[in-house]
Amino acid sequence: MPGDQVFRVTAVVVAVSSNGTYRAELKNGHRLTAFVTGRAGGKQAGIKAGETVTLQLTPYDLSVGRILLEKRNDLENESSRVSKENV
Repeated sequence: MPGDQVFRVTAVVVAVSSNGTYRAELKNGHRLTAFVTGRAGGKQAGIKAGETVTLQLTPYDLSVGRILLEKRNDLENESSRVSKENV
């Protein structure tokens, strides 16, 4: 199955493009294009240069990766819960 061969890596966002794509750099120095898909794409304005993100890559094309927002969602939920408690 296609979904079985994906893997995750950690990268640092180097540059943010106006069209919703990002340049990310892996620990080994490899740079690639990264993007956010689906509903998470609406939250892309929150990703800035210098942030560490988790990317999903396939062995078929190592020049492009999808940004996973798992940890960012947890942080957003935590901050919204705290702000609701203060109200």
